[in-house]
Amino acid sequence: MMQRTIYKDLLTWKNDFHKKPLLLQGARQVGKTFIVNLFGENEYENYVYLNFEQDLNLHQFFKESLHPKTIIENLGAYLGVKIEFHETLIFFDEIQVLPQVLTSLKYFNEQAPEFHIIAAGSLLGVSIASHTSFPVGKINFLSMYPMSFNEYLISIGEKLLADKIDVGNKIEPIHTVFHDKLMNYLKMYFFIGGMPEVVKHYNDNKDVEAVRKIQNEILKAYQRDFSKYNDKTQAIKLSELWNSLPYQLTKENKKFKYSDVKSKARASTYEHTIEWLKNAGLVNVVYNISTPKLPLAGYSDHTKFKLCLFDTGLLGAMLNIPSRLIVDPTALYTEYNGAFIENYVAQELAINRETQLYYWTSKSDAEVDYIIESDAKVYPLEVKSGLSRSKKSLISYQKKYNPQLIYRISPRNYTQADSFINIPLYAIPYFKK
Repeated sequence: MMQRTIYKDLLTWKNDFHKKPLLLQGARQVGKTFIVNLFGENEYENYVYLNFEQDLNLHQFFKESLHPKTIIENLGAYLGVKIEFHETLIFFDEIQVLPQVLTSLKYFNEQAPEFHIIAAGSLLGVSIASHTSFPVGKINFLSMYPMSFNEYLISIGEKLLADKIDVGNKIEPIHTVFHDKLMNYLKMYFFIGGMPEVVKHYNDNKDVEAVRKIQNEILKAYQRDFSKYNDKTQAIKLSELWNSLPYQLTKENKKFKYSDVKSKARASTYEHTIEWLKNAGLVNVVYNISTPKLPLAGYSDHTKFKLCLFDTGLLGAMLNIPSRLIVDPTALYTEYNGAFIENYVAQELAINRETQLYYWTSKSDAEVDYIIESDAKVYPLEVKSGLSRSKKSLISYQKKYNPQLIYRISPRNYTQADSFINIPLYAIPYFKK
């Protein structure tokens, strides 16, 4: 059984007296349906599952009326059961195919708040962005991502090892035996990634060739979505930009360039395309800031940014990296200009609720990979793919802004020297401690 940390968030939502219908967002195949099915069956006496993509007959009940009582009565009659609000969870799945379902959540919140309702679907972020009558303030949101490295460890039976990562607020190295074991698992995670189907298949079969096949099938499904939910012109732009991502990420300077998508391309051509991929949950955007002050969003430059793929395993599939790199002591860290490491860090930060990511550049050549806000303070977070102890950019940042602490994420163990802290790659979720 795959444990997902989002399960705790669902429990919090269930027990919230002021809860509203919950909209669960996330890219296709990150496990939304699985986790809600598990939650409904475990936590409620009655569970009603409705899939609007598979059962087109359901559409008529939302086209005739959006009155909650009428909808519930019609659904009950159709399913042959009486749907009562007491200890019942209703799950509206694949709602992107029917905009009226999204609109109905407003009326469930206003007229029938006693019903526990979760809605989910592929490309929901895209649907919301184009929805003219979105129920603002009438729903709760929750985002779901691929499995984190911590969740991956638990899925392979290494919960005790995962527990050792959290050293609290006392920075001291993890025993070398455990550190080395964690780094070996991390290299495997770089290859497998966090898509639940991929993780489960590898855990069951230990077949890396099959892993790559499943990853490629997922990538093809995303390509089909580009055509399915867009006109021909936009679908072509999406494919062009999507296919440029591996190259964009493997450059030494990972700043996104429109000309790397297509010769002489301009921002105006692809701005909507980037927003589509972001809303679909397929990329994490890291915006540039030149002045690290709060609020960070107020100092960000949206014309300068990096795009990271939402799953490192899928990035490896797009690059077609050979599985032999998994057993090489350093290759997976140093190949492709550290693309896997920086992409992985963005992925882990997004999973751990860093809703918007930023990086800093000076007027000279200094660059810090991530700037993080915590407790009304701003901290620099530099990423190193190798074992180099160099922290030139961090020192440049420190001299300029004098932060309380400076951080480096690298393959090295926990270390602290005065205001400098090195966090091992596997410990990103705990660096704020």
